[in-house]
Amino acid sequence: MDEAIKSEAPPRDFESLRALMVALKDDLPKRLAQVAAYSLSNPDEVAFGTAASIAAAADVQPSTLVRLARHLGYDGFSDLQSIFRSRLKEKHLSYEERLSALEEGGKHVEETELLRGFLNAASQSINRLAATIDPAQFARAVDMLAGAETIYLIAKRRAYPLTAHMAYAFGKLGIRYAMVASPNGVEPEMAQFATGRDVAFAVSFSPYASETVTYAQAFAERGVPLVSITDSVFSPLTSHSAVWFEVAESDYSGFRSISASMALAMALPVAIAERKRQGGKSAPSKTK
Repeated sequence: MDEAIKSEAPPRDFESLRALMVALKDDLPKRLAQVAAYSLSNPDEVAFGTAASIAAAADVQPSTLVRLARHLGYDGFSDLQSIFRSRLKEKHLSYEERLSALEEGGKHVEETELLRGFLNAASQSINRLAATIDPAQFARAVDMLAGAETIYLIAKRRAYPLTAHMAYAFGKLGIRYAMVASPNGVEPEMAQFATGRDVAFAVSFSPYASETVTYAQAFAERGVPLVSITDSVFSPLTSHSAVWFEVAESDYSGFRSISASMALAMALPVAIAERKRQGGKSAPSKTK
């Protein structure tokens, strides 16, 4: 029988719940880990769905949802589901509502205070990445990307600026790339031109862009190695990636930073160019 977490009250906000699930990932029984992974990859479906529909999508019995909820300290699945529904309310706040939230008690927020808030969020994000990134993992990603004939860049919505910067840098550095983005919707066909001699690079953060996940999967299924930046071990990108980076960005009043992710996206092209200048001597075989 699964032992529920009773030492403290369960999380009442989505980010804390996500952090708890990630921390318990390796200790959860197989079926509970399966539901946890599905729920963090498909939070909207969990918020809107019924126990039966969610269980079917996650390929488990409905009772497994109850087991996971109680294991995490909730009264039942409805209690756990309420956290996902609360997330939707936060997610769909308009920018006007976010601005209003800055003015607590009707008090005007000075411009310098806003600037400090965003700078602090950026600083926290970058410091966290500096403390957690694995240099060997970074080197492996650089070797894979430097050995590619073509680097396919995949990102949508909030993550798009990262690949846009990388495309600019690749162009200046003479690195061959292709943006998987077009006004005529031919992105799925682009994967047909890729081979195992190429590498795909994808970026997506929760709530994960479905198109990014679909395109990344299409490249992986063709035997194209995938390097990715995402925000959770439960991200749908991780299962398709040969190398992936988990980047936890801080936010200021609901406006989430991409500072740490951008620093990583800025470092990669330069490191790739330097590896190419060295002749790619340490580039590993992508067939491993």
